[in-house]
Amino acid sequence: SDRPRMLTFVRFQSSAALPVCCWCPTQEFVPPDGLFIQMFLVALSFAYFAKALSGSYLKSTITQLERRFDIPSYLIGVIDGSFEIGNLLVIAFVSYFGAKLHRPKIIAIGCLLMALGTFLIAMPHFIIGRYKFETSIPSSANSTISLSPCPVSSPDVLPTGESPVPRPGCERESSLSMWIYVFLGNVLRGIGETPVQPLGISYIDDHARPDNAAFYIGCVQTVSIIGPIFGYLLGSLCAKIYVDIGFVDMESISITPSDARWVGAWWLGYLIAGAITLISAIPFWFLPKALSVPGSHRQSGCPPQQSRFITDSIHGEHKYVPEEPANFPEMAKEFLPSLKNLLGNPVYFLYLCVTIIQFNSLIGMVTYKPKYIEEHYGQSASKANFLMGAINIPAVALGMFLGGVVMKKFKLSIMGAAKFAFGTSLLGYFLSLFFFAMGCENSKVAGITVSYKGADVLAHQEASQVTDCNKNCLCSGKDWDPVCGENGITYISPCLAGCRVSTGSGKNTVFDQCQCLSAAGWGPGNLTATVGHCRHRGGCDRVFPYFLALSVISSFVISLGGTPGYMLLIRCIKPELKSLALGFHTLTTRTLAGIPAPIYFGAIIDTTCLKWGRKRCGGKGACRIYDTTAYRIVYLGLTLGLRTASFFLCALGFVLLRRHVRREEKSSLANGGTEIESLTKEENSSLNCDQFVRNSDCDPDRETRL
Repeated sequence: SDRPRMLTFVRFQSSAALPVCCWCPTQEFVPPDGLFIQMFLVALSFAYFAKALSGSYLKSTITQLERRFDIPSYLIGVIDGSFEIGNLLVIAFVSYFGAKLHRPKIIAIGCLLMALGTFLIAMPHFIIGRYKFETSIPSSANSTISLSPCPVSSPDVLPTGESPVPRPGCERESSLSMWIYVFLGNVLRGIGETPVQPLGISYIDDHARPDNAAFYIGCVQTVSIIGPIFGYLLGSLCAKIYVDIGFVDMESISITPSDARWVGAWWLGYLIAGAITLISAIPFWFLPKALSVPGSHRQSGCPPQQSRFITDSIHGEHKYVPEEPANFPEMAKEFLPSLKNLLGNPVYFLYLCVTIIQFNSLIGMVTYKPKYIEEHYGQSASKANFLMGAINIPAVALGMFLGGVVMKKFKLSIMGAAKFAFGTSLLGYFLSLFFFAMGCENSKVAGITVSYKGADVLAHQEASQVTDCNKNCLCSGKDWDPVCGENGITYISPCLAGCRVSTGSGKNTVFDQCQCLSAAGWGPGNLTATVGHCRHRGGCDRVFPYFLALSVISSFVISLGGTPGYMLLIRCIKPELKSLALGFHTLTTRTLAGIPAPIYFGAIIDTTCLKWGRKRCGGKGACRIYDTTAYRIVYLGLTLGLRTASFFLCALGFVLLRRHVRREEKSSLANGGTEIESLTKEENSSLNCDQFVRNSDCDPDRETRL
């Protein structure tokens, strides 16, 4: 024959295994499977990196998006949860039908959709116009005129209590909710990400050696953790750059990156992340639909029952190979029975319940952790993102990798993996309790956290921004234009500080003759205030390094159990339900954790806000300052409370898992004799198949007995 030939090995294990090989015709030469599985591993790792990069970058920009679109934290939670909404729409069907189709090409299409969604998120920047923040500071850098921050009358204060007249352009601005584009872009990202995890992981587990599967999956998970490192570092870089860089005179900008009104170049990172995601789609177009199992090749002339389970040439273990789908209606008909069979597994069902609760805790904590560092410890968004990317995420990556190494080195059984994952989670939980002791006091803001007289305790009658020292200025209490007095107290605006004169411009503006500083007990004299929030908070700077160290240690300990826990999910179900189980697990965790957790975490955080900003056209904007004590209690309390609840279900899970393992052992012993008889029949079938192929197409002179 002129058609290319290749040497095919078929081996079946029995009490008297007789390996057989022959020369059989094929349509094309297939390169070694080891090369393909390595190519797929690299491609999938890069896709994981790309999706993790864009996802973590979105979390690094939550405060920037809040300020740019003047929205509260719960709406940021809606935007963050929209990624899971996209998954919810298609993941069950992609996981089930995709496992029977060309998995690499489906993953490639998903990467293209993710790139398109990431570009869509950046689009509002190019159509919303320039960012305008609240300020009473002159913007002209050449201004030498001394202006009074304390006017005789204020257009924002109306004696009738009516709302101010909308400023020019408000009607057009208020009709556009630009954050909707961010929401839709993230939904599209979620749809595109759907096939990457279930189809990619199942593809590796189907075609890798059993003892290498856990290590390969650990490598992929580790690379997926490296993505957030670069995502947060990119967020740190973009947060330093002003949102309208290149279109405004930076000398006229009076705020700094540590200001609550600062908005960085959030859009720039999405363009970079979208380009990387687009590149990640390319390799999958050149990968085959399926690979033969290492150490053996399927023969097309052999019976289906023989080719479905191929024996590993080294370990003698059966590897499941998906059957070719007959047609779409038959696949659809099998869907509901397969799902019922899957949910009927008590170990899998309880595993779902535990991970749903723990994912609520994890997603809520990770989403708002940079914001917690900003608001509680007084750090800038750039520094908070840098610390997340450079310190915290690498610890998680190392923990995931070492978890895979431990799984491979010690060859942990299902029970061993469950005990290891539970032990690391419990130890990390106890370490996290120490976060409650690492708190900071509230910033001293006159009329909000301290009185204008300097008292640390604010009486109920003093909870007002208008007092004797500024009542003649007719100031607006709605604006947030903070100045830092010489007494270390922050005032909401220079007008409310009672300042009579201002000199300079931009960041160099100085306010003189501030009457409220004298009222705080600093005596008469020319007391001044400077632009910005007072940053000194006593012992807060000393406790922050301890918070970082504990955060790194606890994250590392918890992540050690990530890979063993994931392998527990894979090994407790039937091989033919693997893709469906992974997809349904992702579906439920994202539906019941990924969507609601950021929303209710954000809503609870909003309750601790002490001062809300104001939109340009009226209405409540983004929060400017939080009650740090209340913030710490609700944020940490909700995170650890959910994890506490999950541990009670873990106890029940161990009981069910032990019963499952014992039942499998008994079934294995009972079917031992039946398996030997079946394998003998398979060997005879292989000999008949070999004889048939030899008589029709094979050259007897090329036959080789091993």
